[in-house]
Amino acid sequence: MKSNKNEIFWTVRDYNPEDRESLRHIYLESRKLAFPWLDADTLKLEDFDAAIQEEEVLVALSDHEPIGFIAWWLPDNFIHSLFIHPDFIGHGVGKSLLKACLARTGRPATLKCLQANKNALKFYASQGWEIISDGESPDGDFYLLGIE
Repeated sequence: MKSNKNEIFWTVRDYNPEDRESLRHIYLESRKLAFPWLDADTLKLEDFDAAIQEEEVLVALSDHEPIGFIAWWLPDNFIHSLFIHPDFIGHGVGKSLLKACLARTGRPATLKCLQANKNALKFYASQGWEIISDGESPDGDFYLLGIE
């Protein structure tokens, strides 16, 4: 895949254990950026390990280095995580990962997005996701989004 912005090229493939350290850092830094209302001291590198436990994971790579990932719980077609390295946001990497994930899960699919994460909500809406319901979590109020 390719972005028209600054000619960034990337591929999407299955997660390999050697991706772990890079993805831990992407997950940590991306959450700090996306969730500034959370206490950054509570966010840890090890959170990534728990976030992908027993989930399917695809990784986006540029120059053989991970630049983002998507993780989902296949039995429910529930997307749990979509995080892109801050330097690669806005280049289409998230869209590619989401498309590749949906090709594997099928539809309908769901995900939760924190209501305060306006950029993510705008992104998902642009990809055809719609609000199904809302709820509360320890990190804040969220919307349950779905796509048919």
